Amino acid sequence: MATKKNNFNIVLVHPQIPNNTGNIGRLCVGSLSTLHLVKPLGFEITDTRVKRAGLDYWSDLNLKYHESFEDLMALIPDVSRVFFFTTRADNTYYDINFQEGDWLVYGREADGLPDAIVEQYKEQCVKIPFPGTVRSFNLANAVAMALGEGLRQLA
Repeated sequence: MATKKNNFNIVLVHPQIPNNTGNIGRLCVGSLSTLHLVKPLGFEITDTRVKRAGLDYWSDLNLKYHESFEDLMALIPDVSRVFFFTTRADNTYYDINFQEGDWLVYGREADGLPDAIVEQYKEQCVKIPFPGTVRSFNLANAVAMALGEGLRQLA
């Protein structure tokens, strides 16, 4: 049996809003990417809002759970291919030369990635630039923007 293609690994660290996770799951199915959820989650994965946002694609999702951020990082073969999305970065995601299998990591909706992660991986942190006066984008929208750029580069 052939291995299923995996364009990207999308990681949500402690996601809080079930609708966002459902939407991101749907994006992962559409982009042939894997969704990784790092516990604790701010909802039950059986929440109907997760399933509703993911529509009938949820059964096609390659979904993996991780008990902690450290457990996740221990599984990644090349940590240099992990990119952390935060408003506190100097570089933008346009600076990444995406490769198949890259890991795109996002923090909680309310406060983003923990300071310790941002400090530890400062050189791999990127932001999505925007000229308006909002503090950040919705999590599902941010994932969609990065996936779009990544897929464009892989094409």
